[in-house]
Amino acid sequence: MQRLPKDVGERIRVFVSDSSPMGCQLLSAALKKSNHRFVLAGSGVNSHAILSELAEHKPHIALVSVQLEDGALAGFTVVREAHRSFPKTRCIMLLDSSEAEMVVNAFRAGAKGVFSKKGSLDALCKCIYAVHKGQIWATADELQCVLELLTRAAPIQMLDLKGAERLTKREQQVVGLIAQGLTNTEIARELSLSPHTIKNYIFRIFEKMGFSSRVELVIYAMDRQHRNQPPKQ
Repeated sequence: MQRLPKDVGERIRVFVSDSSPMGCQLLSAALKKSNHRFVLAGSGVNSHAILSELAEHKPHIALVSVQLEDGALAGFTVVREAHRSFPKTRCIMLLDSSEAEMVVNAFRAGAKGVFSKKGSLDALCKCIYAVHKGQIWATADELQCVLELLTRAAPIQMLDLKGAERLTKREQQVVGLIAQGLTNTEIARELSLSPHTIKNYIFRIFEKMGFSSRVELVIYAMDRQHRNQPPKQ
């Protein structure tokens, strides 16, 4: 078993979040009892409170749960905004499941690590230390799932481009926002539409493009963006 460093130059300031105050309290208490050099730097259960706390306390590490009080996927929004506004705070996304799509979306949002809530406290402490040192954290199984998904999605660029040509301007907007890692709710807010309407747009995009998952669509959009970039001088 890899040993954690017993001494670091400074105590690691850790912010915790969950969908309930009790969840935050349990996680905070566990970290305090871990005998590692962690300093609890606030907690929050909803997006507004979390971002306000991050701005005030400027923690080294923010543990952000995917599910928060204000939504099942609100954590992605928080991580994305934190990545933009507080670049010195490294986010670790706490996942309820390690499905490839969740892992990919977490890293797309700007997370530096992903951690399953089914994992042990010892593993979480290792994760915090690794991310604080500038490393990326994910388990071998999580990385394997992502690699397999990327392998299956690799032929996407060979699809008949007529599918892309059949996309309406609005559908192209939706594809672009999905590629940025936005959730359906965020896309709806951006385009002043309802989440149900966005869901219908995505369904039609899948039909036209022949995709079966959101991750395939993200990979396709990223590939198109890369191809459309002018060459470096």
